[in-house]
Amino acid sequence: MSWDEDGTPHPLALRRTGRSELEPDRLPEIRELEVLGWEPAPEDLRWVFLPYVWPPEARTWIPDRSTHWAVDTALDGHGHITGVECAPLPERDVRGLDREADEALAALGLPPRPGGRLWLLRPVGPFTTVGALLAHLDAFAAGRAPADGPSTALLDLTRTELASLAGPGA
Repeated sequence: MSWDEDGTPHPLALRRTGRSELEPDRLPEIRELEVLGWEPAPEDLRWVFLPYVWPPEARTWIPDRSTHWAVDTALDGHGHITGVECAPLPERDVRGLDREADEALAALGLPPRPGGRLWLLRPVGPFTTVGALLAHLDAFAAGRAPADGPSTALLDLTRTELASLAGPGA
């Protein structure tokens, strides 16, 4: 299990460089990879470890060229919107967004995620979507792992079940 620290991004991502003003799910390389059967890894903190334990042949990543936006909405005394301003989050604030995930990983005994990556997964086993596989993992872990967040029990159960679904050599 690893974050593929020395690995290279998906070849499709190498065609684009530079910062994009688009949010992560709107990047053209994400959309192109979705057509090829890849799905963005879930952002739910419960599954923060998922790319780490996912079978290597069914995971990939692309450089995160996206922009995270801060939206400031002004309201009048009646609750009506009187103005909206959008500005890119400063880099230090973007790094702060990852703090909760890094703390959860540390609590599980896992190293922090490499920065600047967007992870994509393909379902393994008989599942046709990552969502269907996550529903299976939730059912598999029911009663054996807490349902409200990441835990070492969920990590261990997920790692074992993914290896079983991926088959020999995974």
